[in-house]
Amino acid sequence: MKRVTISALIALAASVSLSSAPHALAQDLDSLNLQFHGFATQSFVKTENNNWNTLGTNGGSAAWTEAVINFSSTPEPKLRIAFQGRYFLLGTIGNSISLDWATADYKVNEKFGFRVGKVKTPAGMLNEEQDIDPAEQWILMPQGVYSIASRNSTLSHYGGVVYGTQAIGENGGKLQYRTYAGERVINGNDGLYQALRDRGFTLPSGSSGPMYGGMINYFTPLKGWMLGGSMDSEHTFGAINSATNAGFFEPGHFYQPYLYSRYDHNKLSFGGEYTRQALVKVLAFNGVPPSTSYKDQRSFYGYGIYHVTNKLTGGLYYSSTIDKKQKPSAAKYQKDWALSVRYDLNSFLYVKGEEHIMDGTYLGYSSSNNASGLKPNDKMTMLKMGVSF
Repeated sequence: MKRVTISALIALAASVSLSSAPHALAQDLDSLNLQFHGFATQSFVKTENNNWNTLGTNGGSAAWTEAVINFSSTPEPKLRIAFQGRYFLLGTIGNSISLDWATADYKVNEKFGFRVGKVKTPAGMLNEEQDIDPAEQWILMPQGVYSIASRNSTLSHYGGVVYGTQAIGENGGKLQYRTYAGERVINGNDGLYQALRDRGFTLPSGSSGPMYGGMINYFTPLKGWMLGGSMDSEHTFGAINSATNAGFFEPGHFYQPYLYSRYDHNKLSFGGEYTRQALVKVLAFNGVPPSTSYKDQRSFYGYGIYHVTNKLTGGLYYSSTIDKKQKPSAAKYQKDWALSVRYDLNSFLYVKGEEHIMDGTYLGYSSSNNASGLKPNDKMTMLKMGVSF
């Protein structure tokens, strides 16, 4: 039903555009400004102690593959219609083709525009960039804020976004705003629910629910310096099954703020971000009293990137995540130092290497492939090759 709705919205936008043009029926492909782009990546991951996510990384694993292709058309100057599909495999997560986004975007002017369909969610500094690996330094973004296992469902939502930019005088910089509303849909195979699957539970239809939020970014008079913040509100729920019973799972209603800043100057870039997610989770089965758990996750990271040459770039970040509601143990937190190197062989082919030193097991581990338990510290080596077009 959701995909039918997306198709209908885009078809409607296209028909409005074509009907407004006197010679619309005579348009050829060139006049529609059709474009397509994409990329494909293959990664290798090796850990020292624990198996990472659902991959067998103790012995090294190449079970991380991604391929993306997108198409766009500009039938008239103010209207853009586009969609993107993605194949994703991360161990036992994914191994399927999904719709990243599909939008009809109408920009009236710099101050006002809107897009509808399955749209990217403007929550946090980097969420809308998660699907553009060829433009990213990192193999693995800071996981306390941008989980690779849940990228498919956090990247976008069904609904709309209103956006615009307003200059502040002649020398006061400019404000960029975005506000959004709609429905979050999370697939039952999403990495967000790996812990439930480890316990023998399934969410056959995934989960869904309403969401809304907004973002304001201030591009200061100092060239390259941006300050920003956003707020995301969600309330999802879904049916859940075990081997012997059925019920529902409610991840909780939460308000999640993000505060961030970044500075880009010549060959140097650096920045950071903080976010907090506090919620009450309810798990209930037929004939059994519901069980309630609490989460108060607080995450931040800081990074620096230096462009050594046009082809060679180095980066370093430190990220920290802690759940204030968990009992003291290595499973309560995670700290991660990541050293990254990227080399662009040409305009189409690139390689990345990354070394992670991690303390704590709060993020990125599954009991399904760590039967003997988790060690509190780990080192992880990542290699990735990508091709873009």
